[in-house]
Amino acid sequence: MSYVEVPGAKVPIRMWTDPSMIDDGAMRQLHNVATLPWIQGLAVMPDVHYGKGATVGSVIAMRGAVCPAAVGVDIGCGMSAVKTSLTANDLPGDLSRLRSKIEQAIPVGRGMHRDEVDPSRLFQFPTAGWDDFWSRFDGIAESVKFRHERAQKQMGTLGSGNHFVEFCLDESGAVWLMLHSGSRNIGKELAEYHIGEAQKLPHNQGLVDRDLAVFVADTPQMAAYRNDLFWAQEYAKYNRAIMMALFQEVVRREFRKAKVTFDPVISCHHNYVAEERYEGMDLLVTRKGAIRAGSGDFGIIPGSMGTGSYIVKGLGNEASFNSASHGAGRKMSRSAAKRRFSTRDLEEQTRGVECRKDSGVVDEIPGAYKPIEKVMEQQRDLVEVVAKLKQVICVKG
Repeated sequence: MSYVEVPGAKVPIRMWTDPSMIDDGAMRQLHNVATLPWIQGLAVMPDVHYGKGATVGSVIAMRGAVCPAAVGVDIGCGMSAVKTSLTANDLPGDLSRLRSKIEQAIPVGRGMHRDEVDPSRLFQFPTAGWDDFWSRFDGIAESVKFRHERAQKQMGTLGSGNHFVEFCLDESGAVWLMLHSGSRNIGKELAEYHIGEAQKLPHNQGLVDRDLAVFVADTPQMAAYRNDLFWAQEYAKYNRAIMMALFQEVVRREFRKAKVTFDPVISCHHNYVAEERYEGMDLLVTRKGAIRAGSGDFGIIPGSMGTGSYIVKGLGNEASFNSASHGAGRKMSRSAAKRRFSTRDLEEQTRGVECRKDSGVVDEIPGAYKPIEKVMEQQRDLVEVVAKLKQVICVKG
């Protein structure tokens, strides 16, 4: 579909979904965003749903300002995927051992590595800039500096919620490795600190929603936020890269005789800010639950833990600020999913997938998410499908 345009206070709201299917809370958030004095455009992805502070599945373009709540508290959250030389015929009938090995290599939930991961010991890991990255930690917000050791030990860990590590097959039977995670607790703490700082500023006192407080250009507060924001985005990128390297090590060991090779890794953020230029203006584009889909950009759009995912290539649609959805998107809250579904439902909806099937992940049940096929259909003018994947192992936090 092409987009539907809904009038907004300062800018029209371009929606790649049926407006009648957006819940009242999310619609109210979108209209609130459209009132911001600095806004130049607002695009809504088909996986849109209500979020903390600002709507998930929204792309906000502003001139000379950025809203930290519109980035999300997990700064730099995103995806990585890589195609391997393995095929379905190489996999054992029982995948439980492989799942266990992945869980041993990559800490999940609140777990962390006992010692900081040394990237120099990881196969072909690009370590250029690693020391400089950590030296810049001294320049971030004072409130989180005591977290230095924890941040180092959490580097290369999954977290919880909707984060996952998956073993997938494409339609030709090729094996892919895929994972979803972000900047862990350090990114969350930086986000919450700066949201609080923005809410104190005088220019934000008259906003319709205090959660939409912004930093404006050429101020010390904006400079401090940008410094911490871009550091946290880099942390998230390194975090995924280390997890993927650890994942690949597991695969090499478990399939030693196959001498596995890997294609280049595809990686993309979906909670982040980028400096981009549209219609002759330099803008700060915030994607919260959206990926960049510029012409030829590779991206990853996952479904739920029992459905499937897509590797895509962007079509460069500037009406969406070169963006696309970041996944299927929730259709019900976590608490609602726990009330609605049981572990028996989870077992049924994840049949054929080696994964947790206990009460701790019922809120991630496929039935709590929008159908990924419909989400993809609604953004045919934003991306083209390169590969469709189906998970056979899913590791959750």
